[in-house]
Amino acid sequence: MVYVPYVPTPYAVVRAMLKLANTSPQDVVYDLGCGDGRILLIAAKEFGVKKAVGIEKDPERYKVALTRVREEGLENKVEIRLGDFFDENISDATVVTIFLLTSVNELLKPKFERELKPGTRIVSHEFRIPGWRPERVIDVRDENGLSHIVYLYVLGRHL
Repeated sequence: MVYVPYVPTPYAVVRAMLKLANTSPQDVVYDLGCGDGRILLIAAKEFGVKKAVGIEKDPERYKVALTRVREEGLENKVEIRLGDFFDENISDATVVTIFLLTSVNELLKPKFERELKPGTRIVSHEFRIPGWRPERVIDVRDENGLSHIVYLYVLGRHL
């Protein structure tokens, strides 16, 4: 079983991640371990994505994310799934966002290569995908002035 502590991504970093991935209305965004759903809500509201899907295995966080989606009236654009992202099919994603540990990113590599199409953008907050070459790396300051590293990987150009 993989455990990743819950630490919400600051809103400034969320926006920088989606901007770095060049997220647009043609995109289907997946957030693996979506927590309170903030990345999905911003992807839908501010970037106008076709669809945003969050996968969360903690039942309490799942409920919070679901409630936030309903409160925003975004049920037609944002889907929250209760489950383990290793078991969910993510093949329709064009953008994947992650804020996981390096060890978990390592475990996800075969899934990404098996399920995602070439050109899919994977944006990782703080943690590298070991052995992969990032397309871009940026430093983002959050609302408190703290520094956050964001990595952009593009499937097919990642090795």
